[in-house]
Amino acid sequence: MSNAVTIGGGMSEVDPDSDHGFLRRDVDRRDHESSEAITAENAGPIRWLIFCGIFSISIIATVSLALAHRGQPTTLLVGAVVLCALVIAFIAPSIVRLWLKHQLSHRRLVVERHELSVAVNNIPQGLVLYDNSSRVTVCNQRYIEMFGLSPDVAKPGCTMHELISHRKETGSFSGDVGEFCASIRRNVALGKITHQIVDTADGRVIQIINQPLEAGGWVATIEDVTERKRSDEKIVHLAHYDALTDLPNRVLFREQLESALKKVRPDQQLAILYIDIDEFKSVNDALGHSVGDELLKAVAGRLRGCLGETDVAARLGGDEFAIIQTGIKHPSDTTHLVGGIYEAIRKPYDCAGHLITTDASIGIALAQEPAADLDQLLKNADMAMYEAKADGRRTYRFFERGMDARVKTRRILELDLRQPIMDDGLEVYYQPLVNLRDNKISSCEALLRWRHPKRGMISPAEFIPIAEETGLINQLGDWVLNTACIEAASWPDHIRVAVNVSPIQFKSETLALNVATALAASGLAPCRLELEITEAILIRDDEAALALLHQLRELGVRIALDDFGTGYSSLSYLQRFPFDKIKIDRCFVKDIAGPAGSSSIVQAIVNIAAASNMTTTAEGVETVPQMELLRELGCTEMQGYLFSPAISGAEIQRLLHARRGEAVSAA
Repeated sequence: MSNAVTIGGGMSEVDPDSDHGFLRRDVDRRDHESSEAITAENAGPIRWLIFCGIFSISIIATVSLALAHRGQPTTLLVGAVVLCALVIAFIAPSIVRLWLKHQLSHRRLVVERHELSVAVNNIPQGLVLYDNSSRVTVCNQRYIEMFGLSPDVAKPGCTMHELISHRKETGSFSGDVGEFCASIRRNVALGKITHQIVDTADGRVIQIINQPLEAGGWVATIEDVTERKRSDEKIVHLAHYDALTDLPNRVLFREQLESALKKVRPDQQLAILYIDIDEFKSVNDALGHSVGDELLKAVAGRLRGCLGETDVAARLGGDEFAIIQTGIKHPSDTTHLVGGIYEAIRKPYDCAGHLITTDASIGIALAQEPAADLDQLLKNADMAMYEAKADGRRTYRFFERGMDARVKTRRILELDLRQPIMDDGLEVYYQPLVNLRDNKISSCEALLRWRHPKRGMISPAEFIPIAEETGLINQLGDWVLNTACIEAASWPDHIRVAVNVSPIQFKSETLALNVATALAASGLAPCRLELEITEAILIRDDEAALALLHQLRELGVRIALDDFGTGYSSLSYLQRFPFDKIKIDRCFVKDIAGPAGSSSIVQAIVNIAAASNMTTTAEGVETVPQMELLRELGCTEMQGYLFSPAISGAEIQRLLHARRGEAVSAA
């Protein structure tokens, strides 16, 4: 059953169990309680009113009786008594009801004012209400606390001028009080809403909004927007800065470049440096993204340390960084910066317990005028960087005319490389390794060759980096491994075959299986297969890499460490894994016979290898003096043009079978 309630002169049904019914009952209960309280408080006055009425009637009755006793007429008095009784009977209840209603209204007003005061003083915003004369009618506690004001000043009745003057005295207002107050009043008179932002002494940000009221006066609301402003600033920062390194991102980098180009002076240049971290993908794949992220943060920190006062560094994404160098008076200013970058980033990094070394390929584009095409500059820097990568990485290149054509050729080459993989358009060549003790061929290194239908023979230095970048190296590597094993199975039994394994291949979980499959399919004895790896595979001190090396060793194959001496931690590798062979990089062989040659370095490598029962092979031997000195130093093998370049499979077959059992002269 519902209760009927009158609303605006009409009738409305209210469910007693609904929220509205509950509110209605609550109001009725409060009115009832207030009525009871008022009735209790006014019981004395009501009783006094009734007493006075009865007393008056008693007086009249007494007078009437006295007159009657004396024999005087009492009709008039009796009428008066009756009239008084009627008046008291009919008017007194109305007076009482009016009195109760007045008291109830007064009590309600007091309660509502109290509740309003509680509500106003508990809202999170500061609030000040001004009347038409610019006097404060309401000033809540939050406003007083926000600005550290005195309640004796900031209270109803004070003028706006007095309130703002007090704020100036306490340090939360710094302008001209009179001018400020006049400005607010003018805007209020025009019905305009005003906004202000105030920075407080303790680092907070306060927003003040003055809103005119229709009835006159205005209300000023004050919300502490410190956190909101910080959030907004954080959003803006995230939109323009890299979350990992906190360097400017690609968007901000472009904006900064546009600004820097406008400031290029006629006697100066601006340089854009594109920096690509070499073999970063190997770090990410081998050690995980967390270690890769640590490396990127460390590289970013070192790049910051290389900048001049007006230079800017940015992370463009992945392992690519960029630098804007301004105020360049000579190209040597840029080469000096590049030298500093290489010196900084080539130092070893300790990332989550892993000792990592890295390098970079850097492309540079110069701008000599403010009107330089920004997009073309970026494209030029990108092309120069790819030119540096194509030239073997770990170097830098300035953009030159013609590079765009070479980049296009490189991209066409990438597309062309996929075709010979599918239709057997590749070949394996073999370069013999000669034993320096008996001058006999001991093994042959398998080297991939690509005979392009239009361009002829293409150097591995040109297409192997492309294969590594695109992931095609896995297919190429498997093909070379299988082909070399099949070829070597037909060689004399004492001749081994060496196959290079790319760092990209080494990350494959199926490498050991692929090697076992190639051996089984070819029938080649495992001890006749030698896998050559570079220090790049182990440069991250990776436990997984060492575990894979042990798996390969268990198959019975030999493991050689190629390009020894070009990294930072070679000796630690030799302690952690017993390699069968160390290949001495050609950079140590080139000037070994000179007056200030590297013979002492080669001697040290030979001694280290001998102490661990490892053989040594010197790469790039081209002269007889080099060969003789290597023999004197105790080197085991040599490899180079002095004896033979890499030759086709058919040619190596003829060479090996023609010299079966014979000594081969290296001279």
